[in-house]
Amino acid sequence: MADSTQVFLVLGATLVAFVWGRFRYDLVALAALLASVLLGLVPTGEAFLGFGHPAVITVAAVLVLSRGFERSGLVDLIAEQALRVGDRLILQMLVLTGTVLVLSGVMNNVGALALMLPVAIRMAREHDSPPSLLLMPLAFGSLLGGLTTLIGTPPNIIIASYRGSIGGEAFGMFAFFPVGASVALAGLAFIVLAGWRLVPQRAGKASLDAMFDTAHYLVELHVPEGGKAVGWSLRDLHQALEETIPVLAVVRGDKRHAGHAFHGTLREDDILLVEAGPEEMKLIEDKAGLVVGPEPPAGESSEEDAADRETKPGHGRTTDKGRPAPVDTEGLQLVEAVVRNDSMMIHRTVTQLRLHNQFGLHLVAVARDGGRLNQRLRDIRFRAGDVLLLQGGEGEIGESLTTLGCLPLASRNLTLGQPRMLVASVAIFAVAVIAMVLDLLPSAVALTGAALVSMMVGVLSLREAYQAIDGPVIVLLGAMIPVGQALETSGGAGLIADALLALGSEWPVVATLAGLFVICTVLSNVVNNAAAALLMAPIAASLAEGFEASLDPFLMVVAISASCAFLTPIGHQSNTLVMGPGGYRFGDYWKLGLPLSVLVMAVAIPLILLVWPL
Repeated sequence: MADSTQVFLVLGATLVAFVWGRFRYDLVALAALLASVLLGLVPTGEAFLGFGHPAVITVAAVLVLSRGFERSGLVDLIAEQALRVGDRLILQMLVLTGTVLVLSGVMNNVGALALMLPVAIRMAREHDSPPSLLLMPLAFGSLLGGLTTLIGTPPNIIIASYRGSIGGEAFGMFAFFPVGASVALAGLAFIVLAGWRLVPQRAGKASLDAMFDTAHYLVELHVPEGGKAVGWSLRDLHQALEETIPVLAVVRGDKRHAGHAFHGTLREDDILLVEAGPEEMKLIEDKAGLVVGPEPPAGESSEEDAADRETKPGHGRTTDKGRPAPVDTEGLQLVEAVVRNDSMMIHRTVTQLRLHNQFGLHLVAVARDGGRLNQRLRDIRFRAGDVLLLQGGEGEIGESLTTLGCLPLASRNLTLGQPRMLVASVAIFAVAVIAMVLDLLPSAVALTGAALVSMMVGVLSLREAYQAIDGPVIVLLGAMIPVGQALETSGGAGLIADALLALGSEWPVVATLAGLFVICTVLSNVVNNAAAALLMAPIAASLAEGFEASLDPFLMVVAISASCAFLTPIGHQSNTLVMGPGGYRFGDYWKLGLPLSVLVMAVAIPLILLVWPL
């Protein structure tokens, strides 16, 4: 069997696995690499050279610098100003999407989105507008902003490195700016002026307050005299129930102890604030002997007592329909977070993760596709994009979420950090950019040096730097680079290019560029955009050679189109991250994404040919 045929089989299986989504994309990429090595398509001695590729090193350095901007307070300062916009929806959209667009040019676009997402959610809540109207434009803005500079998105870094590896000079820091900035501004104008009307409004369902309407689920349970639960710890309670029903607080006298931090044993007359539905309440009553609210001594009940129990917190209040009344949740440190694509939680349950014992977190509720899941918490297998309501210690919850691979959306009271090491982080980055622009250092060396200096001067700690590096993306790039090279060395890229040349032989070159743009765009919407760029770069080079034209416009088409993952929620992490908080469905994205993709192609191709002539 010819090497090219074997490469096509490996890549075909890899693309199917990417689309299927059963296994994480880094595992799929690693399997593709090992298969290529076993088939002799990639020499054994070169199997892992991709992990030392300049593109991989540059991406890792950019992720560290992005975290440095976050820790220094630079983005907090910008976000604080964004919250002063007012109640005009178009102005809110312009400020939020424009801000994330600018930030995405100088830091990782997922990082930029992560920093602005809580701001957008708070803005929607304060002005009582559907979050769905703001979040999809915000995600698309982060993709558009990545087009503007070398470090804005991995496809740009990959294309720049590929150009350098085949004998030319790598694209510089601002080589992408003329075309990328024009496309980004055109996209921003379209979204703000007209495109937002194509975004579905998920008003009631998408609101996080509606998804996690805890007033309908919180109930106060009383430990009666001589009850089974007297002397039990909360762990004993969970074991007896064989269920992970969250105890948010234990009220003893005038003091309330947060459930995640209560390590004592239960006593008579303790009150437990529990997140439970009717089935769980019956289970608690049967197996633990807890009752709804404290029962007054026999003969001492009165209408006045009943009224008092309905108005005071911690006394088993009920409405006139017998339903638990809203309970005071102040100080319970509840935080909402979304599960990232690379999270360790995906396909695992709360029991398998040992969420409370290992991370100090209580899972209170889970929302998916804009609605709260009503199944038992212990049975839920988490998916990317799930929105979680969690309880944990204020000091440790941020670190726990980072380790788990979750993005905090908003605590019940969002507070923005104060600038720290702001001048240092900006100055270090500026020096690295100057070194790159003046060709004093390659981008990988300059950015890695900037990341190292940032750690040495205390902009961020070594631990934070390692946590900032997106391991799955690094593995994806390191594994797929040799596979992409095998596509080229085996002649597979040439075969695809020859087929495209034959189809487009009677058409002008610009038509072939448009076809290349469409193919790469479709590919980027079903696989990771970095993988799309890695696979399409050799094909673009073969097309340029076949047309005896300049390589640059073909590579630029791949760079722009690989970042146009506007059609599906799985094409890019930014799209996945807003799916749960926005209450979007899979088919919502193309309604805005398709016209935006057509606009980007219509603007980009003429500009590419103007800046990078054939």
